Formats: sequence, structure tokens, C-alpha cells
Amino acid sequence: MGRFNLKALVILALGHLVTDIYQGALPATLPFLKDKLGLTYTMAGVILMVANFTSSVLQPIFGYYSDKKEKAILLPLGVLSAGTGFALLSLSTDYIVILFLVAISGLGIAAYHPEGYKTAHFFTGERSVTGMSVFSVGGNIGISLGPVMAIYAIRYLGFSALPIIMVPALIFTAVILHYRHMIAIPKIEHAQRHIETGSTSLGSYVSLFLVVAIVIMRSWTQLGLLTYIPFYYINYLKGDPVFAGNLVFVFLLCGAAGTLIGAPFADRWGHRFFLRLSMLLAAATLPLMFLPFVANSYLLFFVLGLQGTLLISSFSVTIVMAQRLLPKRLGVASGLMVGFAIGIGGIGVTLLGLVADRFGVPAALESIMILPAIGFLLSLIVKYKE
Repeated sequence: MGRFNLKALVILALGHLVTDIYQGALPATLPFLKDKLGLTYTMAGVILMVANFTSSVLQPIFGYYSDKKEKAILLPLGVLSAGTGFALLSLSTDYIVILFLVAISGLGIAAYHPEGYKTAHFFTGERSVTGMSVFSVGGNIGISLGPVMAIYAIRYLGFSALPIIMVPALIFTAVILHYRHMIAIPKIEHAQRHIETGSTSLGSYVSLFLVVAIVIMRSWTQLGLLTYIPFYYINYLKGDPVFAGNLVFVFLLCGAAGTLIGAPFADRWGHRFFLRLSMLLAAATLPLMFLPFVANSYLLFFVLGLQGTLLISSFSVTIVMAQRLLPKRLGVASGLMVGFAIGIGGIGVTLLGLVADRFGVPAALESIMILPAIGFLLSLIVKYKE
């Protein structure tokens, strides 16, 4: 086991932050693309579908490619591709070209994550979840910053100035190339660990499947709240849109904090125990948001902040668990957790849309409450050796 290397983890986390800026910025940019090109809502939805498929669902393929042999080039190439594809969106008036650029950006995002998580694994030392949380929180911050950066650039400089958002990608590409030797995976340790690790048992694959299912439940809950809290507060409660936007920001911010705060406890108490505890507490606190004295008051900030902290605190834990269950396929394990499972959770939000159309937004939100409970029940049957 290597030593905990904070500097290497921070550099990798900065790349994670920059890459996810472009993932978070796309939904905020979509209304401007829709107006410029005269798109229908269906065409706008296809853009998001292409983005989700290329950036998330395809991640295990990049992980498989990474596991064949170390592919450090995926780190700078991923960041550069994510930034280039997004930054050029405002320069085209052709819908097919827009889809192509979104796919280029998505593939860059998909390339960076498995290689990044695989590389970070070798610098976490014995504090595996704590180290992984340093890397993970970069992505949390990036997704939060993305919409803000895009909106401010468009508002003050105009939509045609969107290429300016390419600057972070260019800067970090230079940074990671400069530090490429410091963040390189230790070859001796990598080879030794590969030799010492036996074949993966059937039980490990079953446990991995269960952890993927838990992450799908968690992601479905998270993305469902991010999507329908604004609808619930603005359309159903007739509240202030700015207030609704602040609710989403607090949820995301507390989720990032939960990623860091929860990690040392997971290392101390055990990964499986912490996963169970976080899912149980998330399931127990979610119904509080529907209490009459909470739903239309500032207490909703506290409830959503608490929910974000509890729910997302297990983010790094599940990645470490997957990597330990599939030790010879670190890239694939990371891609399954951060890409595939989250992508499938995002697709689940479409089902919530059907519920909202048929029964109303409150019913869609109420149906979310069962998801963390399902995740908790699944966690009870996961077999995992600490």
C-alpha cells in the first residue's frame, strides 16, 4: 500500500473540477441553444440524452481500455476534449454539429473519470475513502461552478463569447502535463498488486452488482431532487424562482461537504457500515421536507442541506468498495460507479417525469422517498471484506 499523497490527489481533483465544469454547464446553456437554433423541447432533450450517454454510460468502456495498460494520456486529453466540445457550441448553427460537439465533450468527461479514479487509488494510502473524497469533491465543486460560469459568461459577454469558458481546460492541461511524472501510477506497486490479487470470485461480482444498484438508487434520488425541487417550489408552492435556485445550490454544496466530512468516519467505522448508515439516515430524513412547517419556509434549506450531506456522503465509499471488489479492474470499477450507475440513475428521472405528468409534481417527489430505503435494504445483503 502506497503512502497518502495529498499533493497528487489535489492535482487530480483540480482536473476533476475542471472536467465537471463542462458537465454542469451544459443544462444551464441549453435554453440559449434552444432559442438560437429554434429547437423543440424534444430536440433539446436529445442533446441531454447524448451528453448523458457519452459522458456517463460509456465510462466503463474507457475503464476497460485503461485497465489494459496505464493510459495517463486520458487525463489531459479528457479535460481538453471536455472543454473544447462545450466551448464551441455557440459557434455552430447546425443541430447535427451541436450533437457532435456535445458527444466530443461527453467523451472527454468519460475518459477523465475512470483514469482519474484509478490513478487516485494509488495515492490514498491506508485512508482510502478519505483520499478518494479529496479527488471526488473536485467533481462536486465543478458541477456546482459550471452553471454559474456559463450563465455569467453569457449574461455579461453574450452567447457568442462562450468559448471563453475553454480557459480552465487549457490551464489545467498545461498543469497536468507539467506534473505528469509526479502523478504517474507507481509501476512497481501496480504490477505487484496485480500479481498478489487473486481471481475475482462470483460472490464479489454479486456484491459489486448490489453496490451498483445502491448507487443507482442514490443517484436517482439526488437527480430527482435536483430536478423536481424547483418545480415543486415554483409551480406547486408558487414560490420565488431565486429561492428555488438557492435550495438546489445548498443541496449541492452540502453534498460536497458530506463527501469530505463522511470519508474519515467511513475509514474508521468500516465502509459497509457507513454505507448502510448513510442510506438509512437519508431515507429517514427525506420525508421531513413535506412537513407543512418545513415545505414553505427557510427550514427547507436545513432539511435539503442535511439530505445532501447524508445522501452524498457515501459517494467515495462506494467507489472504494467497487475497486476492492474488482481489484484487477480499477478503471472498470470506477466507470461503473461514477459513470454507468449515475447515468442509469439519471435515466430513472425520466420515469419521475411520467409520474409528474400523470399525478403531479408532489407525487413525483413522494415517489423518490422510497429510493434511499431500497438502497438501504440492498446494503444489508452486500458481502464485503474490509
